[in-house]
Formats: sequence, C-alpha cells, structure tokens
Amino acid sequence: MTTRHLLDELNDRSREVFRRVVETYLQTGEPVGSRTLTRDMSERVSAATIRNVMQDLELLGLLDAPHVSAGRRPTQSGLRIFVDGLMEVDPVAPTDRERIEQTLGSGSPDIGALLDRVGGALSSMTHGASLVLTPKHEAPIRHIEFVSLGPERALVVLVFSDGQVENRLFTPPAGQTPSSMREAGNFLNALAEGRTLSELRSQVARDIASRRQELDSLAADLIEQGFASWESGATDARLIVRGRANLIETEAADLDRIRVLFDDLERKRDIAQFLDLTEGGDGVRIFIGSENKLFSLSGSSLVVSPYMNSDRKIIGAVGVIGPTRLNYGRIVPIVDYTAQLVGRALSGLKG
Repeated sequence: MTTRHLLDELNDRSREVFRRVVETYLQTGEPVGSRTLTRDMSERVSAATIRNVMQDLELLGLLDAPHVSAGRRPTQSGLRIFVDGLMEVDPVAPTDRERIEQTLGSGSPDIGALLDRVGGALSSMTHGASLVLTPKHEAPIRHIEFVSLGPERALVVLVFSDGQVENRLFTPPAGQTPSSMREAGNFLNALAEGRTLSELRSQVARDIASRRQELDSLAADLIEQGFASWESGATDARLIVRGRANLIETEAADLDRIRVLFDDLERKRDIAQFLDLTEGGDGVRIFIGSENKLFSLSGSSLVVSPYMNSDRKIIGAVGVIGPTRLNYGRIVPIVDYTAQLVGRALSGLKG
C-alpha cells in the first residue's frame, strides 16, 4: 500500500495520534504514552481511547512498543510514512543560513579545504555526522612522476594543467629500480598531454596491452600499480566525514553497529553507491535505517542531496547521517540549501 493510500485509510483522529507520536519521539527519543498525548490532542479524548488508536496503528505496522507496558514509537515503516506524507519542513533558520553562507563565502580556490569546512559546518549545525563527496578532478594532466621512498614505498606525483598537484603513496612491485621508474614516468607522460585522468587511464590500459613486449616488465607493473594506487587514492580522498563523535554519543547503546558503519566509510567501500543514492533526481533524498545497505547494520538514517556544476551535471553530494530519530524537518532544508550553494560556489571557482 502506498503512503498516500495508507494515510487515506486513517481517520482524522488516527492521523493526529500517529503524527504526534512521531513528532514527540523525534524530539525526545523516548516511547510516547497515551497520557502524554491527551494533553496535546486537538479534541478532548480519554487515555483509553488513545490507547485503542495506538493499538490499531501498531497492527498497521506504523508503531511498536519496546516493552509491553511502554508507550509507542514509530517503526521504520512509520517513519517513512511520516516523512513522505505528514512531515512539515521548516525554512532554513537565519542563523543556519548565515553559517552556511559564511563557510562558502571565503573565495578560496582550494576546493578540498572549502568542502572540508562545509562538512564541519553541517556536522556542527545538525549535531550529526556529515558526509561530503567531492568532485573528481577532471583537469588535463601536465606531468606524472614516480618517486622511490624505499623498498616498499613509492610516490606518484600528478601535476594538472590547472596547477593542482596530487601526491599518493603506493607499494611498488618487488624489484623496481630507478630506471624502471623513469621508464614508467616517460611512458605515461608521452600519453598524458591533454588527457584527463579517466581518459589517460583508459589509454594506458590499451597501450599496456598492445605494447607489453616493448616495456620492461617492472616498468609495466609499476605503471599498473602506481596508477591504480593513485586512482584508488583519489577515490579515497573524495569522501569527507566529519562529526562522527556526534553519532557515537547519540547512539551509545549501538556503538558496535556505529563502528561498523564508520569502518566501512573509512575504507570507502561504498563511495560510488553513496553518489548513486543522489542520482534519482534533483533535491534531497532520505534513507531510513535498512532502506539502504550502507546503513542496514548501523540502523542510521541519511539525508543527502547532490550538488551540480553549471551544466547541471551531478558532481558530488552532501549529507548528514544520524539516528533514525533525526529532526528531519530541520535537517532536510539545511542539506538542500547547502548543496545548492556548494554547486554555485564550485561553478564560480571553475568559471
């Protein structure tokens, strides 16, 4: 049954009881009893009447009770029904709006630093953990160099046409020599001119396959491992996580599950999927509990919105993760407004 159909099945009293249970639970985090609701209902009804309504809502799967004698709280399905059909979204508060605008108003050309500040501001304003997916660097490559740092450590340095420099550590193949590293660098530089990283990566794969006999085997391995490591490193660097302590403090009873979530984020296993979450269209999307596999173990919710460049292409995302009892009505407009300003700011920096 769709959200609209299920809400249409509820009479006015049932809808009001359901809405007040959810709103009170989101504010307090505690199950809501019938006596609490008798003080807030728009009509005078007894606690016994409200208990009967709550039992009906429980049978519909919208509420549950942690204990027999406890009050009711919304189920995951109930939260989804509330978010889709009953939630009232607040406008962005002037203080929040000013904080976001100040964070993005520095005019700094350092995109990474700017988005790191955005993550810190989102975490501070929402008291949750923030996730910021940064854009891929798509400027053409000017120069590539491999630098040996020891038998098991090496550095690949990429200089882009816009002046940005990326350095990534990797483990080189056994037996690499200064000459194989120079050969690897020369090979890539001959291909790199005018190509972006993604274009170069495709070209390298084709050329290694066709020219492997011409390449010293160590140089070929170095190219593959060094370039793959930079690709992996660049992906790792794309996700900025701030404010994880807020989530751990809020959900102290579920520390193990929260740690699982952040372990996954540290390893950046699901970055591609994180961006996929936003690609269902413009605007904010809300994922509650197990609705997405990234959060199925932690029982957390995610409010996420893509941001776009001047061509209306999705290039990244901003989001807030927290317990399922997030203040959705306040956080949704904050995330939405932040995403819009981030897109404008990055378009301006690259313009």
